[in-house]
Amino acid sequence: MKPKKQYYENISKSIIKGLEKRQMEGYYCPDRESAVKLALELMPEGSSIGWGGSLTLTETGLMDAIRNSDYEIIDRETASTPEEQRKLYGEICCSDFFLMSTNAITVDGELINIDGRGNRVAFLCFGPQNVIVFAGMNKVVTDVEAGLSRARNMAAPPNTVRLNKKTPCSVTGKCGDCFSPDCICSQFVVTRRSGVPNRIKVILVGEELGY
Repeated sequence: MKPKKQYYENISKSIIKGLEKRQMEGYYCPDRESAVKLALELMPEGSSIGWGGSLTLTETGLMDAIRNSDYEIIDRETASTPEEQRKLYGEICCSDFFLMSTNAITVDGELINIDGRGNRVAFLCFGPQNVIVFAGMNKVVTDVEAGLSRARNMAAPPNTVRLNKKTPCSVTGKCGDCFSPDCICSQFVVTRRSGVPNRIKVILVGEELGY
């Protein structure tokens, strides 16, 4: 095993232990293929599934896999009006599974996320019966402070470019602590523990995924 892969496997044990004491389930998969396989095993066929915007979910192939399986998919992108989108958000809130990534995860098992409108972190905090979080090992940080810095300076700038947002960080590549109309850093959420035991399931993937 290559040193970096061995490191990922070693540190994942510490993260999973931290997740357990925080009433969250943790899993480690060495690659995206095994991670997708595990996620599908965790979600019984026929389950209703919604998701938050995530490059990681796309990169792993999970989105293609669920579309090619027997699930009830709730896709907010199919809405043609604000009223339809609001209705779909209500359905996602009551879904069996919500899929997302995380902007950072500490070695002790805390999740750090930044959101623009707040819908993604809202469903992480409350609503869907289960939340499955995919996290590439590039998201691992030492503590919450480092996680917030990572979210603001490493995750947000490339996401503003991807989403064609007009913010200072989309030009400079670093957080400008802005109040731009296009700002995607409205909500900062640290998930210290899950109030419902094992509702949140974190799949650590032994690759670098997403921003």
